[in-house]
Amino acid sequence: MINTEINIAGVIWKNPVTVSSGTFGSGMEFDEYVDINKLGAVTTKGVADKPWAGNPTPRIAEVYGGMLNAVGLQNPGIETFCSRDLPFLQKKDTRIIVNVCGHTLEEYLNVVDRLADEKVDLLEINVSCPNVKEGGIAFGVDPHALNEVTKEVKKHAKQPIIMKLSPNVTDIAEMARAAVDGGADALSLINTLTGMKIDIERRKFVLANKTGGLSGPAVKPIAVRMVYQVAHAVDVPIIGMGGIQTAEDAIEFIMAGATAVSVGTANFYRPNVTEEVVEGIRNYMERHHIESLDEIRKCL
Repeated sequence: MINTEINIAGVIWKNPVTVSSGTFGSGMEFDEYVDINKLGAVTTKGVADKPWAGNPTPRIAEVYGGMLNAVGLQNPGIETFCSRDLPFLQKKDTRIIVNVCGHTLEEYLNVVDRLADEKVDLLEINVSCPNVKEGGIAFGVDPHALNEVTKEVKKHAKQPIIMKLSPNVTDIAEMARAAVDGGADALSLINTLTGMKIDIERRKFVLANKTGGLSGPAVKPIAVRMVYQVAHAVDVPIIGMGGIQTAEDAIEFIMAGATAVSVGTANFYRPNVTEEVVEGIRNYMERHHIESLDEIRKCL
């Protein structure tokens, strides 16, 4: 009998497929294209303690093998999220992961405290945000800062916490260990790689922000490698992401060590891709007589 269930920090998902923060809103925009009830979990767009306007436009650009985005985590803030988005998600038969962002530790904790009594299954902490008190360097590229923010969030959180790791570091395993030592219940990776595009006719940067986060198929080999390294460095569940377009891509991440997978950029051009990945994983398991994903996870 095929069993696609997985366990992330004591939270059981019906299957290992979720969506990457910022590519699915809170699900409302995709409701007419995707049966959200079929997903293992929905990961929301980043939520801050107050509304963020995001970066100036243009802030999206197509590139070979993916896209650059410098949206800047535009969001309406935690109060609007709790009154508008959460009630929608709570009607769905899927796990709810809220992505939390902030410019200071206090901002993270404001959101975590506000969600303490809400019906939310997991919190994903986006440590790629710029730490304004440390000159704008991201929390997630300094192991000490990552460890400290993880410790503090863990003290406040009522839900298990997933620390979302940045790939823009020298040693991803070191960052993973720093997060786990700080109390992370799970890790998700990778976030976007920093990239740039120049319009040679206008002699200008394509993005108003100059740089943006690269996502899509181009990053998948890097993401698979980093998931593999982290899976061999720490012993917590991993949500793998980066360029997943098919069930085959998802299974590659699982074999590298991921417990779950997250589909991101593909949602923009194939809105029902997550359903296809869910179905494709089940078909693969049936074809290869695999009863549980534990049989192939971290099999290399």
